[in-house]
Amino acid sequence: MYKVYHRIERIAGSVITVKADGVANQELAQVTSAQGTSLARVIRIDKDMVDLQVFAGARGISTDSQVRFLGKPMEIPFSDALLGRVFTGAGVPRDKGPAIEENPVPIGGPSVNPAKRIIPKTMVRTGIPMIDVFNTLVVSQKLPIFSVAGEPYNQLLARIALQAEVDVIVLGGMGLKHDDYLYLKDYLEQNGALSRTVMFVHTASDPIVECLLVPDASLAVAEQFATRGKNVLVLLTDMTNFADAMKEIAITQEQIPSNRGYPGDLYSQLASRYEKAVDFEGSGSITILAVTTMPGDDVTHPVPDNTGYITEGQFYLKRGRIEPFGSLSRLKQQVNGKTRSDHRTIMNTMIQLYASYKETLEKQSMGFRMSNWDNKLLKYGERFEKEMMDLSVNIPLEKALDLGWEILADCFTPEETGIPSKMINQYWPKKG
Repeated sequence: MYKVYHRIERIAGSVITVKADGVANQELAQVTSAQGTSLARVIRIDKDMVDLQVFAGARGISTDSQVRFLGKPMEIPFSDALLGRVFTGAGVPRDKGPAIEENPVPIGGPSVNPAKRIIPKTMVRTGIPMIDVFNTLVVSQKLPIFSVAGEPYNQLLARIALQAEVDVIVLGGMGLKHDDYLYLKDYLEQNGALSRTVMFVHTASDPIVECLLVPDASLAVAEQFATRGKNVLVLLTDMTNFADAMKEIAITQEQIPSNRGYPGDLYSQLASRYEKAVDFEGSGSITILAVTTMPGDDVTHPVPDNTGYITEGQFYLKRGRIEPFGSLSRLKQQVNGKTRSDHRTIMNTMIQLYASYKETLEKQSMGFRMSNWDNKLLKYGERFEKEMMDLSVNIPLEKALDLGWEILADCFTPEETGIPSKMINQYWPKKG
């Protein structure tokens, strides 16, 4: 039933090459050596030469080790018992809980037929004003969080996982420091959100091939929940580590490198994951938020650059805040006209005044005398940053809009805001 080969032609890093026939791409194999047995996955076929990525690395493997092809692709078990659990990229329990083996589903399958998709029309509430008010996240959207090392992007993901109004969270961690993994797990556990969360975690010390499995395992499980009517939010961190893992394996395979050493198919590899975001007619949905760290804060780096062409906007996380300039949700207009009649007015007015505040800061730093208007802007900017931009703020959309009106009324007269009098009459806070 299984094809077994007893000769390995080449060993390079964690990639081994076997002379074999009748083998499919992405097929699983078992490699038995003096170190024991490890799973491997077919990553390239050139005539009868088959390259396999060994999950546990090639340590202990020799040219006479045994390779047994299993005739099936990588699969991940699926059931409601996954909720509250933590697994490796290969689906092995990381939390010392029992293994789950029922209902295995293949990972890395095709994305949903575009003709079967429906136009996004529902917002995902997160309780974070910089998202809900200014760049609304929409069901079935795919959005990256562009950041740099040292920014609290994992803390932001943990907050979103805790507060987002969805049925299931699937959190995929790639190349995580052990501290970050423990932080995410403990934060969700202590705040009661782990019970609706499935975690697939690859830490920096784990075999590199498992890093490549994390997004596929996360999205395969998300699809299963979505087809059963659940609204799923997939949180991935960090897609740059995923791309770096692809790069490392491509170098081992001696592929011709593209931009900055990344493989030539970087765009299509990223797109095949992001395109799993979907809203099923009459069933559930998958929404994707994925951290992409920018080496050297360089948005032209191949990973963020390619990501920008695939996704529907981006959030910029800088100095511990979601920046209002540069951040964009291209689908927000699908929903922010239906939330509350003042949503777009507050969104546009507050950002315009914040831009004026930034100009006033520049004038102040150059020693210009501050006018009465400048002083109003300085007061407004400080309140806006503290009460709206700070990531610790957790308020529903409606309260955030009310707070926006309060801040405007505290700093300006109605005429100074440029808001139409119809809106002023309806929403401007009444004194006393």
